[in-house]
Amino acid sequence: VAEHEDGRILAAGALHVMWGDLAEVRSLVVDTQARGMGLGKAIVEALIERAFSLGIARVFCLTFEVEFFSRCGFEIISDVPVDEETFAQMVESSDDGIAEFLDLARVKENTLGNSRMLRTL
Repeated sequence: VAEHEDGRILAAGALHVMWGDLAEVRSLVVDTQARGMGLGKAIVEALIERAFSLGIARVFCLTFEVEFFSRCGFEIISDVPVDEETFAQMVESSDDGIAEFLDLARVKENTLGNSRMLRTL
């Protein structure tokens, strides 16, 4: 969380550990009046540092903001970067974030127009 000196929240984000060595940047928000100040990037970098400290090797995001996340070191993925055994385990999860990562049909309606991106740490 990034706060103004008067206590207003200017930016926030969350890291969700999805699976073993995989986490997701979720709910990254920046107040419209605070955009362009580097707060979004600072939040993402703090989340990346947290992931690294937890032993996470890869961080995923599902986003419309491809340019922003590219500047943060993420790359668009078109495939599912897990082995068959891990895929078989992950596909059994009821977590929609995992379904989005796997690009499963049951979440397609919610993800239209979004890009799946990954950063390897």
